Amino acid sequence: MASGSLLTLLLCTLQPRCDGLTVDPPENLRILDPGYLGLLQISWSPPTSPTDVTECQRSYQLEYFDTNSDSWSAVRTNKNTYSAQFDLMREVRVRVYTLLRGPCTNGTLVKSSNYTQLVQRPPSAGAVGTEPQNFVCVYYYKKYVECTWERSAKMSVSSQQRLWFWHRGLDIAAECPRYIVMSGGARRGCNFTKSSLPDFTDINLCVNGSSPEGPLRPKFFSLQIQNHVKPETSEALHLQVVSDVQLKLHWDVPASRVPAHCLEWEVEHSWEDDDGKVASTQTLTAETSVMVASGREGGCFSVRSRLHKYCAERSFWSEWSRASCHQEKTKVRSNPQRHLTVYVYVHAFAILLLLLLLLLLFVVAVGKMRSRQEKEPRSLLTVVKACRTHTQG
Repeated sequence: MASGSLLTLLLCTLQPRCDGLTVDPPENLRILDPGYLGLLQISWSPPTSPTDVTECQRSYQLEYFDTNSDSWSAVRTNKNTYSAQFDLMREVRVRVYTLLRGPCTNGTLVKSSNYTQLVQRPPSAGAVGTEPQNFVCVYYYKKYVECTWERSAKMSVSSQQRLWFWHRGLDIAAECPRYIVMSGGARRGCNFTKSSLPDFTDINLCVNGSSPEGPLRPKFFSLQIQNHVKPETSEALHLQVVSDVQLKLHWDVPASRVPAHCLEWEVEHSWEDDDGKVASTQTLTAETSVMVASGREGGCFSVRSRLHKYCAERSFWSEWSRASCHQEKTKVRSNPQRHLTVYVYVHAFAILLLLLLLLLLFVVAVGKMRSRQEKEPRSLLTVVKACRTHTQG
């Protein structure tokens, strides 16, 4: 062992930290874009330091600004290369330190006080404001993936967009296998039914395009499809009366590639209140049945599902199932205005009926009086005639 190394080892043995040892940062920091739509390769060279540290292990600490989380990420590695995901339309910032640990540092981890840094500016390609809007990818029922977007208002009618994708199973980026096209011929999405995408793998996507005025501004995305699953809708929803105040709601899990144990369910109960408004409540459950209070309001029930956090970081809710309703105990809504209207109608009808009855009685009475008046003159004339006949006789 050289005398310098012996002296360094002796100093490190006598001191808790090897303060006299200086470590230089790496050199020749480079960033290479292999065309993987954002996955960049970072490389560097060991420091050309004259200090003899062969008895220590050298490693590196790479720090890079993660554009997805807007924060710095750090990784330690014994290699001279590392690959990380970046948004190519934003600034790429990386820095790297040298680390030493071993007999020369008395087992203490020593990091270079300085670092080597590299900042790479984004390309100024495409007109500002022409990138795709509201880009979203949905993994329907774990059968196929659809990615859709909206066209920017700043794009001309004759502009056309293209989608590219890459994952570790591909040598180079590939174009969308089947575009989703609007009625006017403009592309608004991509369907991956004929091109399977792997789970638990970063998939990089880019939407760019061209127009008669020049290139459109591209936009880059990275995702894992198992976090974008939308389950199928449950169609079999059943209500069972358990008691006068309780119902059992149960449903069947749709037959699909989504495991039943990965689903959590939301139950919606809706009804109309006294004011005619629709009220609703939601209940979250991991079971495929739930006990619910029937109540006097009755009402209707629907369910929907999504993957819970133990199977995916996030997912989409399925569509609501067809409602199943329980109306036997539906409460008749109390409407004071309607009651008042009915009250007025009933009393008006009664008064009208009474007037008709009085009119009828009046007509009958007048008829009898006229009949009596007609009978009295006739009777008097008969008597006079009888008297005259008797006298002449």
